[in-house]
Amino acid sequence: MENKNFVTIDANGLHYKVLNEQIRNTLDQKPNIKHIIINNVCGQRYIANGIKKILKITINGTAGNDLSAFMDGPEIVVNGNAQDAIGNTMNSGTIIIKGSAGDILGYGMRGGKIFIKNDVGYRVGIHMKAYKEMFPVIVIGGEAKDFLGEYMAGGLLIVLGLNKKTFPVGDFVGTGMHGGKIFIRTETIDPRILGKEVKSGKLSQEDFVLLNKYMQDYCKIFNLDLDKILKSNFIKLFPYSHRPYGRLYAY
Repeated sequence: MENKNFVTIDANGLHYKVLNEQIRNTLDQKPNIKHIIINNVCGQRYIANGIKKILKITINGTAGNDLSAFMDGPEIVVNGNAQDAIGNTMNSGTIIIKGSAGDILGYGMRGGKIFIKNDVGYRVGIHMKAYKEMFPVIVIGGEAKDFLGEYMAGGLLIVLGLNKKTFPVGDFVGTGMHGGKIFIRTETIDPRILGKEVKSGKLSQEDFVLLNKYMQDYCKIFNLDLDKILKSNFIKLFPYSHRPYGRLYAY
């Protein structure tokens, strides 16, 4: 179904290649389209890969691996869960997941924002990086598994732990981290779960400004109480060195 403002695609039973061809054909045939709605998505991969355009894509169902890889501009809203490698090496745009997501979310992410309502899997934010005006941000409403922020080189990870099932992060947090920041909503943190490359501390005034900036967007999207969340205690993780393994590769 289509009209001037949006196009609806039914993904029921479609192979991922066919679905992605339909999305590409829609963008080619209707270059001014502002909204694509995809219904009955059930694990189809590579949706919105490499799209360089300002538009909204709404996904109703469970998005498959590598959603929005190399994306540059769109806003993606997933009314459901998402699988692994979401936002792989994305440059700009916004991904909103109104459920949970899998492993290696934001792998090599270079810019843009990913907002997840619930939990995420392992190695989220691995190899995230920032450059000049490009600053990637991931906000996780629930919990994150082991190796959060592994080899992180820039940007910001925020873990809220709002579901309060267990501690909001797993083990080996920030292993190999050499840039960026991680904010975790918690009173205390056991140093034994941290990678040896990171230190923990309180948020500075500059950090609070950064936290408030992205939490405003997050709370508006998911209809949460911003003031209540900001009254909570947050702990910052940051790397002690920009070259933690320098001696392994140089004298």
